[in-house]
Amino acid sequence: MRQDYSVSQSAASGTAATAPNSVVARWIKRTLAADPPRAKSLIVTVWGDALAPHGGAVWLAGLIRLMAPLGVNERSVRTSVFRLARDGWLAGTAIGRVSRYALTREGARRFDDAHQRIYSRPPEDWSGTWDLVLADRVIPALRPGLRDELRWAGFGEIGATTFVRPRIADQTAPSILAARGIAERAITTQTVDVAGSGALIDATGEAWNLQSLAADYRHFLKHFGTVIDHFRVDDEHDPAQCFVVRTLLIHEYRRVLLRD
Repeated sequence: MRQDYSVSQSAASGTAATAPNSVVARWIKRTLAADPPRAKSLIVTVWGDALAPHGGAVWLAGLIRLMAPLGVNERSVRTSVFRLARDGWLAGTAIGRVSRYALTREGARRFDDAHQRIYSRPPEDWSGTWDLVLADRVIPALRPGLRDELRWAGFGEIGATTFVRPRIADQTAPSILAARGIAERAITTQTVDVAGSGALIDATGEAWNLQSLAADYRHFLKHFGTVIDHFRVDDEHDPAQCFVVRTLLIHEYRRVLLRD
């Protein structure tokens, strides 16, 4: 049975509320002020982390309450949800004067892919092969969307229509291409041997900015390591603060992964 999630008060669970930590509260305020997340992107993070694993559906009013502690107002939530529905991620159902939103089949596929990318441990050993996608025959109008999908899946760009990544088990390029309906126009291979592909090794600096990526990870660890230390002080934590900090952590980690 699918579940609908909205904000609940800690008293609803029969437990006493824990007072917010003032240090964590200041950290949250500074973080949101220094780099305000885009509403649509942040909603995607909340949906993927808090909703998709528990049914993937929510009442719009509940989502509005859920986003409020993250600094996203009602108008921004409504606009973002409308755009996600327009883009094929969500489907809405009106019941009287209220609305309920759930993932579409394509939206569920995207979130499943993202879940594997974010929460699964990366393979410790590389097989020495590459995934290669040649999109010369894809019509120009479809290339930006394909580029975004491939980047999210870990591909780097070594030309206007050429994409490459170290091969990842159980994550195949054809499934991405088929989902966009262009599999028959793109050429893919998964068996490029490193021993005979020095050109690909040399091209990694063009496909990915590894120095910048390393700096992103160092900044992420330092910034969130600071607030995590405050949670280690005792065992009692304010649920709302836990939700906000976890959401911001997953959101920033997702942003780094998009560049990784």
